[in-house]
Amino acid sequence: MLAQRIQQHFFESADLQYQAADLLARPIAEAAQAVVSALTAGGRLYVVGFGPAAGLAQVLSSQLLGRFERDRPGLAALALGTDGASLAALASSGDLDAVLARQVEILGQPGDLLLLIDPDGDRVGLHAVAQAAQGKDMTVIALTGRSGGMLREALGETDVVISVPHERRARVLETQLLALHCLCDAIDLQLLGETETP
Repeated sequence: MLAQRIQQHFFESADLQYQAADLLARPIAEAAQAVVSALTAGGRLYVVGFGPAAGLAQVLSSQLLGRFERDRPGLAALALGTDGASLAALASSGDLDAVLARQVEILGQPGDLLLLIDPDGDRVGLHAVAQAAQGKDMTVIALTGRSGGMLREALGETDVVISVPHERRARVLETQLLALHCLCDAIDLQLLGETETP
C-alpha cells in the first residue's frame, strides 16, 4: 500500500508536467525574453520566494550568477531576503513582506526585473513587493500556482504570469522548479545559441 501511494505521487507529478507543457511554454518564453532583454541592457533580476519557494529563488539566482548547464559569463541575479542584512531587518521589524518591498524600493532601477515565486499567489504581501517594483518601472514576472491568485490582478500588461495549474503545493513546487530550469535553458539558448541536448 505504501509503495502504491509513492507511485501515485510520481504519476500525479508526471501528469501535471505533461499538461503544463502546453500551458506554460509561452509564458516561460516571454519571461526568458524579458530577462535577456533586461540583463543585456545592464539591468538586474531580483528574485523573491515565499515559504518553500525561497529555496527556488536561491536556485535560480545561483544558476544565473554561475551556470546552468553550460559555461557563460555570470548574469546579474540576486535572491532577496536571504542575506544577513535582510534577516537583521526582519528580526527588528518582524515583517518579511515589508523588508522585501523595501529592498526592491532601494535596489531596483528602471529596466530591472522582479521574479516572484509563490506556490499560491494569494499571499497579501506579494502585492506590496510587486507594487514596489512597478513603482520603480520594473517588469514583474510571477511564478505561482493555481490561477495566479490575487497576484495576477495586481500585475500590469507588460508583466508575465506563469501559473502552474494545480491545487497541491508539492506538485506546484515540483513544476515550478522545472519551469525555472526551462527559463535558465531558454536564457542560455538566447545568449549562447543552440547546442546538442546534454
